Amino acid sequence: MTKNVRVRFAPSPTGPLHIGGVRTALFNYLFAKKHNGTLILRIEDTDQNRYVEGAEQYIIDALNWCGMPFDEGPGTNEKFGPYRQSERKPLYKAYAEELINSGNAYYAFDTSEALDAHRKDHEAKGKTFIYNWHNRLKLSNSLSLSAEEVKAKLDAGEDYVIRFKSPQDETLHLTDIIRGDIKIDTNILDDKVLFKSDGMPTYHLANIVDDHLMKISHVIRGEEWLPSLALHFQLYQAFGWDAPEFAHLPLILKPTGKGKLSKRDGDKLGFPVFPLQWTDPKTNDISRGYKEDGYFADAMVNFLAFLGWNPGTEQEIFTLEELVTAFDLKKVNKSGARFDPDKIKWFNHHYMQEQNNYELAEAFKNYNSKLAETDINYIEMVVALIKERATFVSDFWDLSHFFFVAPTAYDEKASKKSLKEGTDTIMNQLIAILNANTDFTVETLTTEIKGWITTNDIGFGKVMMPLRLALVGALQGPDVFDIIYMIGKAETVKRIERIVQTL
Repeated sequence: MTKNVRVRFAPSPTGPLHIGGVRTALFNYLFAKKHNGTLILRIEDTDQNRYVEGAEQYIIDALNWCGMPFDEGPGTNEKFGPYRQSERKPLYKAYAEELINSGNAYYAFDTSEALDAHRKDHEAKGKTFIYNWHNRLKLSNSLSLSAEEVKAKLDAGEDYVIRFKSPQDETLHLTDIIRGDIKIDTNILDDKVLFKSDGMPTYHLANIVDDHLMKISHVIRGEEWLPSLALHFQLYQAFGWDAPEFAHLPLILKPTGKGKLSKRDGDKLGFPVFPLQWTDPKTNDISRGYKEDGYFADAMVNFLAFLGWNPGTEQEIFTLEELVTAFDLKKVNKSGARFDPDKIKWFNHHYMQEQNNYELAEAFKNYNSKLAETDINYIEMVVALIKERATFVSDFWDLSHFFFVAPTAYDEKASKKSLKEGTDTIMNQLIAILNANTDFTVETLTTEIKGWITTNDIGFGKVMMPLRLALVGALQGPDVFDIIYMIGKAETVKRIERIVQTL
């Protein structure tokens, strides 16, 4: 690719960043890094009524946690700043007026009451009200009014908006990297508002102006913006600017595959839809985050990459660097991608095995107050034995509690299966072997005890099942000899003696 690649992730600070937004940021990041380009973060806060305190910092924190820091944006490498649209407000009015002067836009003075009356009138007739070529000369705007009337309204300070003048009887030929060629009949387009009566631009105008001024080469965004492509393309034409290349990503669908994934789906089915935990500043309601739920950032990123993209191979596990190398927008699907909560757990289980045991031990110790006085090196050894069965750090205690405290009860079904007539005699013989052992290693224990079982033709089940029950309280856990070695001779004998006493 010869052109200088500059892409932008442009969220609105109206609350926590949805997982769909993270996927959009990821695809922008991968594309930028693939082509030695630049990822820009732009905060699109033109709608001040929906602005939420803390949302911008949340977005930045989420990108950093995912390992996708932006190259340019608020407070970072501000070559084309400012990067908050609210701070770029003086720019937009001039561009809106430029469109008026070129005949591509016009002032509209229609009140909300008048427009509402038109809508209701159309509904009563079974029609849909669209403000465009077929009725704009009948409405209150600078196309239907004389120049003197328009000047009088402006001088009087009447509220107005600036609308784009959508052309009549034309066919737009658009190209999308993912969706191919698109044809649009301009007669079905409405005259969108570009500039509002409160002095702020709408998303459409601000978006185009900022993308042009920030030299954006590719616009990679969600499918929900596809209906806006015609207007945005026409705005580039109206200004006489080269348009960037567009790529509209497929929707992320509910686990059922029907409809767009929402927070409600996560709440209903028990999984987060936000990367980080979010506390609503107004209600103090807390929304779960993948980080706080125990997911690794690498697992979430790997999972998100496959929501709409496929490398064309059987490989599923990718580091971020490998994703950069493999990523291609032409391999992104058009159809929606179903969100599978079990699949992201599968990824997390894999990445659990890749984690450093010492760091996992620290996380385990911090997570469970019962381990406050336990040596971190011992916890690390335990983690190495049990993480193979874990998906989250929160799973560790259930998988390893017997390494730290003796069982106080025994699983009923396991007891019936393990404790038979003569078990007490066998267990007492085992105690004698353990007490006589001077080389207390896993290898020696395995050799001596298995040798004793074989020599005496006892049957492994008669020894190993009650032994495991004594150590764990159930017929589960890692290798018995690893457990014996970890808890030590004295504790092992003590636990076997206890189960003998219960017999």
